[in-house]
Amino acid sequence: MLTVLHGSDLHFGKPYKPEAGEAFLAAAHRAAPDLVVISGDLTQRAKVREYEQARAFLERLPEVPLVVTPGNHDVPLYRVFERIFTPFRNYRTYIRRELETVTRVDGAVVVSLNSAAPRRAIVNGRIDREQLEFAARAFEEAGPDDARILVAHHHLAPAPDYESDTFIPRAREVLNWCDRMGVEMILGGHLHRAYIGDSLDVYPGEEVDKGIVIVQSGTTTSHRGRARESAKNSFNVIRIARKHLEITHFMYFDDVGGFAPFSMHAFPRRDDLYFAEDPFQTGALILEDGEAGGGDSTGRVP
Repeated sequence: MLTVLHGSDLHFGKPYKPEAGEAFLAAAHRAAPDLVVISGDLTQRAKVREYEQARAFLERLPEVPLVVTPGNHDVPLYRVFERIFTPFRNYRTYIRRELETVTRVDGAVVVSLNSAAPRRAIVNGRIDREQLEFAARAFEEAGPDDARILVAHHHLAPAPDYESDTFIPRAREVLNWCDRMGVEMILGGHLHRAYIGDSLDVYPGEEVDKGIVIVQSGTTTSHRGRARESAKNSFNVIRIARKHLEITHFMYFDDVGGFAPFSMHAFPRRDDLYFAEDPFQTGALILEDGEAGGGDSTGRVP
């Protein structure tokens, strides 16, 4: 089973909450992930000192592969000359030179795309055809059982109670590309409110049998939570098994002085339309005896 730790919207600068940051680091090490994803907005104003703090924070995460992508706050908003001519200079200097990346781990191929568009749509972002072609080439090299995961800061589907920022222009076209590429999960942030669901909830279509799992993290370490997560912090732990995905949504609670599980979600893997086994019962069968198998003598699923 592959374990992915997913946080977002750290917002180093004035919004950063040190107590949430330290609690997230502690939870990250307890989770013992195989992969860490931070889906954008590492800084508040893309300043050098904010990037220095973000870099030091990332270096304290578990020593496993790290996927990180820029957000709209990671480019300078008010320093207009810099935003037009060298928008990612500080990001490239302190975080990572590449803006689009491919990360391969045992059981998954993860493609991160830079959705920050400093010269066009700094708030709502963009993903263009060239980026999607980059992702398609990367996913062509995925193994038949590998999870194909896309990471972008801006959201492709809105949370049910969220009516402010609109999602990426041509979001449905991007999702159609993802469907053709065999993507089974999209990780993002931007909303400062977690949302875990299915793309078919937002873009239904009779021609599509299976949607793409959408996993949005709230702001993990800032005081800028919104909507249902106003003034709250959150992150996700994703476990990818052979036949299903398990996603646990963690939120920060003052009475425990740290993060605790708030909700759990499960989805069949890409090639399955339903669960043959109950993911929350360690292999207990949903189907009638004899219709499905796959566990050992204890009922556990390998």
